[in-house]
Amino acid sequence: MRGTFEVIDYIILFAYLLFILYIGIAVAKKEMKGKEFFKGDGTVPWWVTSVSLFATLLSPISFLSLAGTSYGDTWHLWAAQFGLLIAVPVAMYFFLPVYRNLNLDTAYEYLERRFDKNLRMIASILFIIYQLGRMSIIMYLPAIALSAVTGINTVLIILFMGGIATIYSSIGGINSVLWTDFIQGVVLIGGGIFALIVLIVSVEGGVPEIFQMGIADNKFLSEAVIFDPNILNDSLFIIFLGAGLSTAFSYISSQDMVQRYLTTNDLKQMKKMTVFNGVLSFGTATLFFFIGTAMYVFYTQQMGQDIPSGNSDLIFANFIVSELPAGISGLLIAGLFAAGQSTLSTGLNSVATSWTLDIQKVLTPGISDEKGTKIAKYVSILVGVFSIVFAIVLAYSDISSAYEWFNGLMGLVLGIIGGTFTLGVMTKKANSKGALAGFIATSIIAVYVSYFTDTTLWAYSLINLVASLVFGYVFSLLFSGKSKAENDSLELTFYDQRSKE
Repeated sequence: MRGTFEVIDYIILFAYLLFILYIGIAVAKKEMKGKEFFKGDGTVPWWVTSVSLFATLLSPISFLSLAGTSYGDTWHLWAAQFGLLIAVPVAMYFFLPVYRNLNLDTAYEYLERRFDKNLRMIASILFIIYQLGRMSIIMYLPAIALSAVTGINTVLIILFMGGIATIYSSIGGINSVLWTDFIQGVVLIGGGIFALIVLIVSVEGGVPEIFQMGIADNKFLSEAVIFDPNILNDSLFIIFLGAGLSTAFSYISSQDMVQRYLTTNDLKQMKKMTVFNGVLSFGTATLFFFIGTAMYVFYTQQMGQDIPSGNSDLIFANFIVSELPAGISGLLIAGLFAAGQSTLSTGLNSVATSWTLDIQKVLTPGISDEKGTKIAKYVSILVGVFSIVFAIVLAYSDISSAYEWFNGLMGLVLGIIGGTFTLGVMTKKANSKGALAGFIATSIIAVYVSYFTDTTLWAYSLINLVASLVFGYVFSLLFSGKSKAENDSLELTFYDQRSKE
C-alpha cells in the first residue's frame, strides 16, 4: 500500500490538464463565428460526436459514485442502465427525424416553431438553471475526492479545473468541446479498464472469487425489489422506467445533447451517434459497478473486514492513490478530471448557445453573427465563474450521494421540459395556450412531488411526462386557438414524418 500521491503523479495530472487546454485551443484553428461557433463547421466525425455524447452524460458521477454505490451497497442502480432500451429507440424513431427535417439551431427553437417564443425562452431558462447546478456538482465531486486523497486544497482544484474548461470552451466553440470530450471519454474508459485489471490481479481467486463473494454477501441484485404495485415506491422496475424516461428527455430536450445531433443534418449519422453512445454508456456503467464489487472483495481479503465507512463517492479515489503504482495514480486521477471537464465544457457551451440564440436573439432580433458570437463567449466566461463559485459552496455542503441527487434534479427539470417536447411531437391538437398552461401545471406538481412527498426520485420523470401530456392536451382543447401542427406543411410532429415515408 502506497497511500500517498507522489511527485510523478502531480506532474502527470497537471501535464494532462495543460494538454487538454492546448488541444481545446488548437482545434479552433480559425475564428468560429455565428452558427459555426454553436453547431460546428461539419468537419467533426460522427464517432467523435458520439463519444462526446457519452462523455457528457457519464461524468465523475459515474467514475466515482457508481463504484462507490456498488462497493457500499448493491447493484440495484444498475437497473437504471437498462433504461437505455427505452431512451435510444424513442429518440431515434420519434424525435430525431423531426429535428433533422426542421434544421434547428437549438433544441428550444422547436418549441417556438411548434408553440410560441414564450415557451422557447421559459424552457431555455430552466435548462440554464439546471446546467448551472449540474456543472457545479461535476466540479465539486472530483475536487472533493482529489483533495481527500492528496491533501490539495479543494478550492484550488475547483479553480484549476473550472478555469481550464472555461478558457477552451469560450475560445473554440462546439468544435473544441467535441474533440476534448472525445479525448476525455477515451481517458475515462481506459482508466476504468486499467483499474479493474489491477483489481482482478490483486484479488485472490480473480473474477470467480469476485462473483462468488459478491453473491454470498448479496452485493448484486438478490435482495432487490423487482416490482412494487405502488410504482411511486423504490423498485428495480421504477428505476428502469424512470431512468429510461430521464435519459430520453436528455436526448430529446436537453440542449447539451441535442446540440450534438444538430452538428449534422444526416439522419443516419444521428442514429449511429445514439446507438454507439448507448453501447458506451451501458458498458462503462457496468464496468464501474463491477469495479465497486471488486474493491469490496479486495479490501475484505486484505483486511478481513470492510474498510472504514465514509463518503462512498471517495472510495474509488482512495483505492487509486493507495493501491496503484506511482504515475498510474496520476493518470487515473486525471480520468476524474477528464470526466469533469468534458461535462463542464459541454455545459458552458450549451448554456452560451441557449442564452444567445433562445433568449438574446429572440428578445433582440437582428443581432449579427459576430455580435452573437461575442455574447456567447462572454456568457461562457460568466457562467464558468458562477459555476466555480457554486461548486466551492457545494464542497462544504453535505450531499451523501451525488449520483442520486443529480438524477433527482434531472428528473425534475428535464421531466418538465421533456414532457412539453413530447406533447409537441406526439400530438397535433396541442396549441400554444394549452402547452403553456400544461407547463405551469406540471411545474407545480413537480415541485410538490419533489419537496412535499416521499415519492422516489425515479418516479419524477414518469409523473412529469403524464402531467405534461394530460394537462397540455386538456387545456389545449379548452382554450381556443388552432394548433400550428394542424398545418401539415410545417411538418412539426412525428406523424408528419411518418406520412412522408
